Amino acid sequence: MEYREISEDYSVSGQIQPEDVAAIKEAGFKSVICNRPDDEQPGQPSADTVKAAVEAAGLAFRYIPVISGQITAENVEDQAEALDELDGPVFAYCRSGARCTNLYGLIQQSRG
Repeated sequence: MEYREISEDYSVSGQIQPEDVAAIKEAGFKSVICNRPDDEQPGQPSADTVKAAVEAAGLAFRYIPVISGQITAENVEDQAEALDELDGPVFAYCRSGARCTNLYGLIQQSRG
């Protein structure tokens, strides 16, 4: 599993599997955000499946689904709120990591 560090407290990746959670925890992350809607692609694990693995590992989980290419102001607000509330560092994922990265950039712009 590969991920990109966007800031000291925020990293992103493409789709993860429940079995990736141990490595995420081992890497020092405290919270996981899923920005990928369920059923976007056949065979992807549901947010609930990943949430169960994340919470079983003692980490926090948030589900903030964002439709590809259609980030809304509400998505940005929800993500900003999650980042304010969750313990960091935070690991966020979607299909490729792009939505998670774009959300972070929009949050930074709005707080500029």
